[in-house]
Amino acid sequence: MNAFFQSLFKSVDASSLAVFRVGLGALLLFNSINNLALCPTCRYLEPDMLFKYHHFEWVVPWPGVGLWIHWGIMAVCAFAIMVGYRYRLALFIFTIGFTYNFLLDQALYLNHYYMVILFCIVMLFLPAHCKWSFDARRDKSIASDTVPNWTIVVLLLQLEIILILAGIVKINADWLNLEPLRMWMHAIRDDFPPFFTLLTNDVGIALGAYGAIALHLLGAPLLFFRQTRPWVLLAYAVFHMVNHTVFNIGIFPWFTLFASFLFFSPDWPLKFRDKYLRRSASTVTGSSDVGDSRLVPSISSVTATPPNVDQAGGITAKQMLIVSVMAIWLVSQTLIPLRNWLYPGNVAWTEDGHRFSWRMKLRSKKGTALFHVHTEGGGKWTVNPKDHLNAKQLRKMPCIPDMVWQFGQFVEKEWEKKGYSDVSVTVSSYCSLNGRKRQRFFKPDLDLTSVSRDELAVNWLVPLTEPLKNPLWKL
Repeated sequence: MNAFFQSLFKSVDASSLAVFRVGLGALLLFNSINNLALCPTCRYLEPDMLFKYHHFEWVVPWPGVGLWIHWGIMAVCAFAIMVGYRYRLALFIFTIGFTYNFLLDQALYLNHYYMVILFCIVMLFLPAHCKWSFDARRDKSIASDTVPNWTIVVLLLQLEIILILAGIVKINADWLNLEPLRMWMHAIRDDFPPFFTLLTNDVGIALGAYGAIALHLLGAPLLFFRQTRPWVLLAYAVFHMVNHTVFNIGIFPWFTLFASFLFFSPDWPLKFRDKYLRRSASTVTGSSDVGDSRLVPSISSVTATPPNVDQAGGITAKQMLIVSVMAIWLVSQTLIPLRNWLYPGNVAWTEDGHRFSWRMKLRSKKGTALFHVHTEGGGKWTVNPKDHLNAKQLRKMPCIPDMVWQFGQFVEKEWEKKGYSDVSVTVSSYCSLNGRKRQRFFKPDLDLTSVSRDELAVNWLVPLTEPLKNPLWKL
């Protein structure tokens, strides 16, 4: 046990953590500017309703120009994170602001937004501003060339959990039959150069589908080993470049690729600087002097004596607290994504446990929904969601049970405002999953106003019976 704690709390070079902070801040700055360019008020104020996460119905958008100001402040905070100025305060404000924006509308859920929130929460507790930051320059008590090893380990394990679970969830019948990847690749093959067609035939698609499983389940653990790390990182680079080219998934490829550099030695930025940047500087100046003290690391990548360790070799209370919190966090990050195993039905159809589970690019759903209002006096009306929602919401809502339920509640309230009582709402909905023929989605006689949001969606839905159109084999 002592050896385990010694390894977690030994001092390692702070350069890698500092560079990760800079890269994280730069990506968050880009994302903030991008959100300003996409017109936040158009997304959140123009539709008649937003789809809320359960228990977070109270989160509402800022009125007027508030959302523009919000993302302007977020951009300033992201820049402060990048340069390490008032790092913890800037990161705290950014994390709160980013989470607030994330909770505004389910229709805009993205896995990489959730991943950003998780990493920001972890980074709040790490001294990533102790080196190469304005904070370290102005306050010498913050400045340090070393950090405890656990600060790197917790980031690595968080990333490993995401990568491995993203591989596990791909072991399902549809993905092993190349869907929905085949459907997407066939749809875009005319938009790319001829050589790209190698990736859009069934052989190339199969290599991509099964290669993604292998890369996550085998490649992610191999990042821990020096001999295999460069090759796995190269494979991930190709994988993420293809993802960026084919899919619009924002900063996700760049974030995961950049985070993978944490697997290298903690002093890799110093080695890179000394090997390449110094060589370039020497070439420019014509100097061959290699004794410049500014280019020599002040410490080795690992020092022998861990800080905050009992001189007798015992485990301190502070160490025990840190390890306990780490264990609780990492165990929860493992179990929460696996909760869908507890629910009946096909998760891609029911959506029970789909979110926050790293089920990335596993399902393509298209559908339609019309809502029928029935009142006590025998009145009946049909409501078309396109009269109330924006294009993004309208595309997602018909095949996401919780969003259909929420729209039903919205319709009920709208009719109650008109003076009607005893309002019931049913829905005629049809959905296609991963290229299947469309089939009825919600039970046609289900009154959306009489069921609880806490119920599993499988209780509301018609079971999936349509088969895949062109399966490789039956599973």
